[in-house]
Amino acid sequence: MIIGTGIDLVDIPRFERTVTRTPKLLQRLFTPAEQTLRLPSLAARYAAKEALIKTLGGSDGVHWAEIEIASAASGAPHFVLSGSTAQVVQDRRITKLHLTLTHDAGLAAAFVVAEGEPL
Repeated sequence: MIIGTGIDLVDIPRFERTVTRTPKLLQRLFTPAEQTLRLPSLAARYAAKEALIKTLGGSDGVHWAEIEIASAASGAPHFVLSGSTAQVVQDRRITKLHLTLTHDAGLAAAFVVAEGEPL
């Protein structure tokens, strides 16, 4: 059963200006593996993390560094969660998170669907 959805859109040039002004932001928002990616990919991952928070209904117990967006061998993105963020997902009885990302024409977008059992 679908128990939550979230979507987010990021203006890539604005994201780049923000990261340039505040370099430590990358360390706060992204895992070491993510920090090696190009800015459009980082913007899409930022959108994914925002979309996940919307899917969960808020940020209580969720920490940016505990959310990693990795890619399967096929290239499909998926969440790798740890710490209290993973516990929040488990507590909400979410059994599957679906994620899609895109970036084009100066915009990055992410859409998340959470499946699980109703509370």
